Amino acid sequence: MNDYLSEIRDVNLSYLMIAQQMIRHDRAEAIFRLGISGEIADLIASMSNAQVLKMASCNVMLSRFRFDDSTILSTLVRDKAGAAPTPLHASIIMASQAPEQVA
Repeated sequence: MNDYLSEIRDVNLSYLMIAQQMIRHDRAEAIFRLGISGEIADLIASMSNAQVLKMASCNVMLSRFRFDDSTILSTLVRDKAGAAPTPLHASIIMASQAPEQVA
């Protein structure tokens, strides 16, 4: 189990670091690509290094799988005539999902 927790921490740290870079570079694009709200983007961008490390150390994944609907995921992974779905097709489907909101 400790191996999983270590891996989760590493994934969380990578996610938060890349999210901060994306938000600082192009906020609108980051919100779209990360599937987060503007409020969450602002919070992530304003985090200090110590806050990033502390948050990354929690024992749950901070990023989430963007497909809550198995039909959408099935459509994207289904092999149609030997061709994988295009990145454009995946982007269109993901764009139809609302960004995460702060509860």
